[in-house]
Amino acid sequence: MITMHIGFDDTDSPKMGCTTYVAALLVVKLHQIGASFTDYPNLIRLNPNVPWKTRGNGALCLRIRCNKELVEEIIETTIDTVEKNADLSYTGTDPGIVFFFNNIPSELRTFAKRTIQGIVKMTEALKLVKMFGAEAVGFKNGRGIIGGLAAIGETLEKDHTYEAITYRTLKNRGTPRRIQAASIREMNEKTSPLTFNNVDPETDRILITPRGPDPILYGIRGENSKAVKQAHEIVHSQEPIERWVIFRTNHGTDAHLRRINSISEIQPFNPVVVQGDLAKEPEVIPGGHVIFTIKDENGKADCAAYEPTGTLRKVAKKLIAGDLIEAYGGVRQASSKHPVTINLEKIRILKLAPKISFFNPKCPHCSKRMKSMGKEKGFRCDKCGFRSSKLKKVAVKNKRVLKKGLYITSQRSQRHLTKPILRYGREKASAPKKMIVNWHFP
Repeated sequence: MITMHIGFDDTDSPKMGCTTYVAALLVVKLHQIGASFTDYPNLIRLNPNVPWKTRGNGALCLRIRCNKELVEEIIETTIDTVEKNADLSYTGTDPGIVFFFNNIPSELRTFAKRTIQGIVKMTEALKLVKMFGAEAVGFKNGRGIIGGLAAIGETLEKDHTYEAITYRTLKNRGTPRRIQAASIREMNEKTSPLTFNNVDPETDRILITPRGPDPILYGIRGENSKAVKQAHEIVHSQEPIERWVIFRTNHGTDAHLRRINSISEIQPFNPVVVQGDLAKEPEVIPGGHVIFTIKDENGKADCAAYEPTGTLRKVAKKLIAGDLIEAYGGVRQASSKHPVTINLEKIRILKLAPKISFFNPKCPHCSKRMKSMGKEKGFRCDKCGFRSSKLKKVAVKNKRVLKKGLYITSQRSQRHLTKPILRYGREKASAPKKMIVNWHFP
């Protein structure tokens, strides 16, 4: 018996397909060949800010044990399944598959982390494939080899979550999804907080269903495999489900965010966590988006809380110059019109600056509020005629509505990797020791 890790990526396009669906097909096919799974299929979300991603930038890894004589059949089946289900006609779809044997070395774990938090080159991936005697297959330019290798290297031995994904029959794809909304709300009430991001509490919008032409009917995310399976059983679909699979994943873990020491270290397309003081008051631009600038001793950067971020936008609007914050988010490249910008996913307020208002002094004789006679010319009282060049404006400290702490974008606009409030305190420190029996259908 040998251990085999099969990683693949970049099979879908905006028009069709889903790499998780390829994994769902392979789960059944590899079982039929005689392979046994040592883990749930691993769904690894890579850097969500790379400009060439299709949707969620998810790569897959299947971890199995099998007899040595089955290896060639497994490789052929995997290649055939990817080729038949990838949208090879689309210009930006460049599938890649990696077959890796035995234990995962530290070099590959490091590569995976860098692929989730930054940008890596194909040459780096191919060098590792050769170094460790793995096999790689690429279609077209084969860029999916990078994601496939990263999915193998991210073994999810620390924090992780689960997702039960159901798939539509072929004839229903591209049509409106038919699920009983009341059953989703019931599921949310019965399984939260062990499941999360099912329904947006601010708008009551259903969040488990995608809106594109891909084969996914719905996906339920949660803390363990039993919870997402229970939730799946509560949901009532009004169209047939072709198949479903439970994945283990880095969803909702903030795995993409990398803490940096100064604003000068910010790089385009890299998700970061960085501290800075507000350089000036936030500005609301057309569309309702809130923009502000943070600074430290080494540089400045803009931060953007876009209108769909909901709660986060409201918080950003109430910040003032001098507030010290941590900004969490992906970095947008500078352009001729805009500087480097952090697209905010979270804000942690570390220190609130005093908010001071200045008022004209009251008349010492009749207590009426005085009027200015001009810059540095003093004040006069319209009621009794008293004048003074010595009186100054009175400073009044206003109570801040904001409090120190962490603020996260509303659930409806949270990215796959963004850790929601419900998950704080539920982080895991190890991989599961065993799998539930029925974790997929068929």
